[in-house]
Amino acid sequence: MKIAICELPHRLAVGDRAWHDMEAELIRQTPELLLLNEMPFGEWLAADDTYDPAAAARSIEVHEAALPAIQRLPCAVLGSRPVPGPGKLSNEAFLMVEGNYRPIHHKHYFPQEPGFHEDSWFAPQLGGFDAVNHGELRIGVLLCTELMFTEWARAYRRQGAHVIVVPRASGVSVHQWHAAAAMAAISSGCYVLSSNRRGDSEPSMPHFGGRGFAFSPAGNLIAETSAATPLVTVDIDLQQVREAQANYPCYVKELSESRGEN
Repeated sequence: MKIAICELPHRLAVGDRAWHDMEAELIRQTPELLLLNEMPFGEWLAADDTYDPAAAARSIEVHEAALPAIQRLPCAVLGSRPVPGPGKLSNEAFLMVEGNYRPIHHKHYFPQEPGFHEDSWFAPQLGGFDAVNHGELRIGVLLCTELMFTEWARAYRRQGAHVIVVPRASGVSVHQWHAAAAMAAISSGCYVLSSNRRGDSEPSMPHFGGRGFAFSPAGNLIAETSAATPLVTVDIDLQQVREAQANYPCYVKELSESRGEN
């Protein structure tokens, strides 16, 4: 299976040139699945440290309005969007296949610092980190900061995952992201794929760094997007996953397994 990773501009709208260029590249490269970046449309809410119900409602609306355009894309789509919750929003990862919307994960780990006051805005309503099937692939989702907690990558391996996808809205530096992605790949034997937001427009906003990336099950960087090449397609080789998951360190039992605990 071929999966496309991307970097899309800050304040994206479906009528923008970047959206139309992406559609054209999807037709040309023919991936079966597109990974969007984290909550790609409109404003970045977490730049503000105080929850604003009106801004939250606008973000819900702009992402809801984009769903028909996502449905029209020539492949399945995995992304995330804000959905309403009691007191805060939830950041919901979803899979769109042939017009059918499937919620699959709510973000659980939230930074709280300048530009990224996500704890002020978001709380999960769905529990757990559960892998999902799409065709021959089994996929796990780690939303942005969740990639830093590599115990979940290994948990996805135990569920039989082949690919871990990481929609991001992160800054210019990629050192930590590459390190976390490589370790997630090594510890799980999965491909780790990520798409990211790009650019900024105001001093109060983070400078989103773009640079979507893909790591092999061996932990090697195999693809990366750029402003010049904002969409890249990666071929998923299930044999590489099987080999990685049969070898070190994936085969090593966890303490609970070695003790025979449930």
